[in-house]
Amino acid sequence: MTGVEQARALIRATRTELGGDPRVDAELRACEQRLDEPLRVALTGALKSGKSTLLNALVGEEIAPTDATECTRVVTWFSRGAAPRIDLVHDGGVVTSLPVLRAGGRLSLDLGAVTADRVGRLEVRWPSALLERYTLVDTPGTSSNSRDVSERTLAFLEPEDGPCEADVIVYLMRNLHDSDVQFLRRLREHRGAGAGPLGVVGVLSRADETDGGRGASLEAAHRVRGELRAARELDGLHQDFVPVSGLLALRGQTLRQSEFTALRALAGVPEDTLATAMISTSRFTRPESDLPVSAARRAQLLDTFGVFGIRVAVSAIRSGAADASALAAELVRRSGLDELRRSLDIRFGQRNGQLKTHAALRSLRRILLRHRRPGTGRLLRSTDRLLADRHAFVELRVLSGLHVLELPEPIRDTLELVLGGAGTSATQRLGLPRDAPPAQVRDTALRAVRFWRDRLEHPVLDVVTAQAYRAAVRSCEAVLAHTPAAPRAAAWPVPAAPLAAVTPMARSW
Repeated sequence: MTGVEQARALIRATRTELGGDPRVDAELRACEQRLDEPLRVALTGALKSGKSTLLNALVGEEIAPTDATECTRVVTWFSRGAAPRIDLVHDGGVVTSLPVLRAGGRLSLDLGAVTADRVGRLEVRWPSALLERYTLVDTPGTSSNSRDVSERTLAFLEPEDGPCEADVIVYLMRNLHDSDVQFLRRLREHRGAGAGPLGVVGVLSRADETDGGRGASLEAAHRVRGELRAARELDGLHQDFVPVSGLLALRGQTLRQSEFTALRALAGVPEDTLATAMISTSRFTRPESDLPVSAARRAQLLDTFGVFGIRVAVSAIRSGAADASALAAELVRRSGLDELRRSLDIRFGQRNGQLKTHAALRSLRRILLRHRRPGTGRLLRSTDRLLADRHAFVELRVLSGLHVLELPEPIRDTLELVLGGAGTSATQRLGLPRDAPPAQVRDTALRAVRFWRDRLEHPVLDVVTAQAYRAAVRSCEAVLAHTPAAPRAAAWPVPAAPLAAVTPMARSW
C-alpha cells in the first residue's frame, strides 16, 4: 500500500470514528481531497519583485494582474478549470462570481465594490496544462508600504491556526537583503515546527535588469546566482536558486506574428544605427526616426518587451531565429524559465505523492488532536508513524545546504545525484541508463551504499557532512528495497564507471 493509500485509509477511518459532526466531516473531506489535488506552489517576495509576471510566464498566459490594483493586494489562487471562472471569497465566506473579461489580451480582474481588506481570497480557474500539475498562488508583496497588505501574505504563509496551505514557496528577490534572509529564516522555523511550507525555491527575479538592462544582464544574473547559492547566510533556507526573466519568458509564449514582423524589421537595421536609436526610450520612440517601424509600433514593442527584450529578440533573429516560432522558443530558452520548471519538477513534482501525503497527514493529526476520543489514540499513533517517515524531506534539506559543504566538487556532485537532485528514479540517482536492468541497478546501489558508509568512517567528519552521507546511504538503501532481485545465471558485468558520465568520482564505486 502506497503512502497516499495509507493516508486515505486513515482519513476514512477517522471519518468513521468522528462522523456526525458536519464541521469535522468538512475538514476530513478537504483533507482527503488534498491527496488528489496538484501541489500548491505560492509565489512570494518583496513588492515589485515580479511575482505576477513570473506566474503568467509559468502558465503561458496573462491571467495574473501586474498593475497596482486592488487585486494585487489580495491572495489569488490559480487552479485548473475546464472553463475560465473567477470567484471572490469575502466577508467571512461569501462567494461572489466575477465576470471573465479580457482587455488587450490580458485577463481583467476587478473586485467591484468589495475592498481588499474584506477579501479572503480570489480564485481563478483556468484551462492550462501547467495548472494540472500545480496550483499557483500569487501573494501580495512582503515589504509593501501598506502594513495590512504585507500581513495578508504573512497570514497565508504563517497561519496561526494551522499549517501553511502551500506545499512549496517560490521566493523572488532581485538581490540579497537582510529582509530576505530574515523572511526565509522565518519560513524555515515555521517549517521546523511542522506548520510551514515543505520547500523553498529561490528565484533571482527580473534577471534581465541585473546589470541595468544591458546586453550581458543574464550572464550577470548567473554570476549572482553562484554567489547566492554559496552564501552561508542562505544555508539551508532554499532548495535551489534560479535566475529568471519573467518578462522575457512571458513574451516568448505570447509572441504575435505582427510583433515578430516588427522585430525582424529592426533586426535588419545596421547594428550601430539601432544601438544609437536605443540609447534612450524617448529617442527610440520619436516620430521623426528613420527606423523601418512606425513610432506607434515601436512604443508598443517597448511597452511589451522592454528595452532588454527588444535587444534579445533582435539578437536572436540576427543569429538565425527565422520565424515567430523559432524566436518564441529562443526567448523562453534565454529567460531561465525552463530551468525553473525543471527545478520544481525534480525537487518537488517527482516527490508529489510524498509531499501531498505529508500535508494531508499534518492536517489529519491536528483534527485528531482537536477531537480526542477513546478511539482516536490508535489513529493518532498510526498517523505519527507515517509522518515519521521523513526521508524525502531529509533529502530536500540536505540538497538545500549542499552548495556550502566543504567537499571536493565530484563528491558534492555525486551526493546531489544520489539524493535526487537530478531526478528521483533509481537510474537517475545512480547515473545509469534509463533502461538498465534490475540486476545492474541493484549491484550499483550496493556499491553506492558501501561507498557512502565508508565515507562515514572518516575520523574527523563534521556533523553536517555526516548527515548528508547518512542521507545518501538511506537513499541508496531505498533503491535496493524497491528494486526486485532477479536470479542470475552469471554475475552481472557492472560497468567500471556507473556514473562516469556525470562524475568521475563514482569510478570508485
